Amino acid sequence: MKKAVVVGASSGIGLEVARMLREKGWTVGVAARRVERLSEFQFSAAIDVDAEDASSRLLALVGRVGGMDLYFHASGVGHQNRMLSEDIELQTVTTNGLGFTRMVGTAFRYMADHGGGHIAVISSIAGTKGLGPAPAYSATKAFQNTYIQSLEQLANARHLNIRFTDLRPGFVDTDLLNDGRRYPLLLKKTDVARDIVRSIEKHRHVRVIDWRWRMITALWRRIPRFLWRRLPL
Repeated sequence: MKKAVVVGASSGIGLEVARMLREKGWTVGVAARRVERLSEFQFSAAIDVDAEDASSRLLALVGRVGGMDLYFHASGVGHQNRMLSEDIELQTVTTNGLGFTRMVGTAFRYMADHGGGHIAVISSIAGTKGLGPAPAYSATKAFQNTYIQSLEQLANARHLNIRFTDLRPGFVDTDLLNDGRRYPLLLKKTDVARDIVRSIEKHRHVRVIDWRWRMITALWRRIPRFLWRRLPL
């Protein structure tokens, strides 16, 4: 029986993915800051990815699960911050940068020592270009994209049997976007979770979700900087 650990599973995409993996026969361990929301799972842990003890808590959960074939990282924060509020920017960098590195790095080292595995993370289409309404969020998602690509090269150079999947959804109808603003082409979290599980099973390296966002991000990449900075986002 395959074993998975999902961090950021108290709601939204993380919770849906954890449920779908369990339905497919996986043994699933889940973690989040709000552990009271994880009562439906046999193995759970309270983990704040920003805390210094997050790595040890993750390894303790892996021990209770009995191993880790898949690490799925769904933890993250995101806000529009047009006034560039300092606390929002710094919290975003802390969680999406430092917390992400802490948890993914711990999973990498565990798999390097235990014969391999699969690391899958939710980044975002926001990492495609610098988005003025959400500077730190956009920048940290670009960081995540590059970090996973770097780890993939590192694993290959060290001849480690570790696979990687970078999942980049567009706007998803979750609590993260529950800020009263309107977002275009909003995706349903169950549809996104289904695509994610399928992408993990197929060992995809990078997956932009869905087809409309694949077209949009392909276009974004081709817009020169002198035009991009003038777009009224």
